[in-house]
Amino acid sequence: MTTTRVERDSMGAMDVPAGAYYGASTQRAVLNFPISDLKFQRCFIRALGLIKLCAAEVNKEFGDVDAKLADAIISACEEVVAGSLDHDFVVDIFQTGSGTSTNMNANEVIANRAIEILGGKRGDRNLVHPNDHVNNGMSSNDAIPTAIHIAALIAINEKLKPALLKLESSLRRKSLEFMPVIKTGRTHLQDATPIRLGQEFEGYAGQVERALLRLEYAQSRLSEVALGGTAVGTGINTRQDFARRVLARISKRLGFLGLTLSETSNHFQAQGTLDEIVDASGVLKTIAVSLIKLANDIRWLGCGPRAGFAEIALPEVQPGSSIMPAKVNPVIAESLIMVAAQVIGNDATIAVAGASGNFELNVMMPVAAYNLIQSIELLAAAVANFTGKCIDGLTATDNGPKLVERGLALCTALVPAVGYDIAAAIAHEAYTSGQTVREVARRKSKLSEEELTTLLDPMRMTAPDQN
Repeated sequence: MTTTRVERDSMGAMDVPAGAYYGASTQRAVLNFPISDLKFQRCFIRALGLIKLCAAEVNKEFGDVDAKLADAIISACEEVVAGSLDHDFVVDIFQTGSGTSTNMNANEVIANRAIEILGGKRGDRNLVHPNDHVNNGMSSNDAIPTAIHIAALIAINEKLKPALLKLESSLRRKSLEFMPVIKTGRTHLQDATPIRLGQEFEGYAGQVERALLRLEYAQSRLSEVALGGTAVGTGINTRQDFARRVLARISKRLGFLGLTLSETSNHFQAQGTLDEIVDASGVLKTIAVSLIKLANDIRWLGCGPRAGFAEIALPEVQPGSSIMPAKVNPVIAESLIMVAAQVIGNDATIAVAGASGNFELNVMMPVAAYNLIQSIELLAAAVANFTGKCIDGLTATDNGPKLVERGLALCTALVPAVGYDIAAAIAHEAYTSGQTVREVARRKSKLSEEELTTLLDPMRMTAPDQN
């Protein structure tokens, strides 16, 4: 039988688990929202803990919270930031749209831990009060959106950027390794003029390079936060310099990430909308779409090994069939594509959440926060896996070079010498007869063997500006 203790909030008494650090308001939320098993991620709890910690330091400086109490709150917040109290953050994601339940969850956990540090008994609101002391100078309505921004910035810096940088590096190494390998280019899934396998991988590396640039833009927007607006953006019950000082301290603590947070210049838009979160999610969606293209190309290039292109060989990581022996599938690429699909779906949820601001407050903050952070973390994990278990181990086969001489698009190089119509006729006859463009051109044109050799050199076609 679970033992309980009695805690109180503004609505009265409430039984809570005896061992819990949270209090009455949190327990009410647990009972009110038995919706899912989804809870805020570690980086969000860390971000909220940082806000409360630095707020306590500033409140101590101002003399708005007694120094002894503030020090106990700071110590409790350090534990929240470190993750040792995560088990007490119990409120479902599908809760009050402002995230007030989670804000109170944090306030109560920090307050009760601070009470314990001071030698008191949990629930003694006369010693440390979750609202008057821990939440001093803040509202859920500015603290929660600020925590979302900070959590996303942490996750991007610590997880997604490093993963993308490794993928870009791996793709560039493969580009150099594959640059001597000539193959048939493809447009509309049909044969096109020759290209180097290394040039294709140069394109993939360029996709990731630009994904990182997009992330930098998203970070620049997320670095402007709502703290300081309190309830409706007017800043009631907070000091004018409170947010600036708190954010300066958070920035210093996150200095190793290269982050500098700033108070928004317009609190009414910062709390009435989730525009920056929608914008950041759009960047993640763009990256996901780009990665689907990249992963699908890898699947196509490796399809076979006998009846497909098989221009590259993918690392064999697991058996591919329960019935067909020796079958190996591009499962790592498939995994990445599924993650990208999830991110695109998350973006749709975030778009609906962003459209759900009414007057001075958005009322779908928790689900937007969860989906944004999930998108960042899923992309980071899938990209890292894709790099290590797929891209790093790719090898080129000789299938691509073998097919180049039979490519009909080689006739493109003949156009300057014989004209478009004659070149087209040569290609058509080569197709219907099964001969090569070179063989037909010997009969159909007045070009010498030396001229044909020069014009139909596939390597030459991959760098026409150097000819």
